[in-house]
Amino acid sequence: MALTKTHIVELIAAKNDFSPAEAKDVLEELLEIIKSTLASGEDLMISGFGKFQVNEKNPRKGRNPATGNSMVLDKRRVVTFKIAGKLRDKINESN
Repeated sequence: MALTKTHIVELIAAKNDFSPAEAKDVLEELLEIIKSTLASGEDLMISGFGKFQVNEKNPRKGRNPATGNSMVLDKRRVVTFKIAGKLRDKINESN
């Protein structure tokens, strides 16, 4: 099961003695900061967690899988994530 936004709000509220509405506002503001930072092309680094990096992809040839027709995929930006060593160690300590 995946951790949902609703569950994150519940955890923030419980651990910080916030009302659910306050916890939701905190989470929404954090997500808005992350989205606007990445949308502007800046990288986002969270110490002990990892780095979100915006990368440019050049136009390239592709194929429509439904029709088999060749096409050119437009230039685009993608977000990649590089995990921090501390998080990698925490994930692997139970193995």
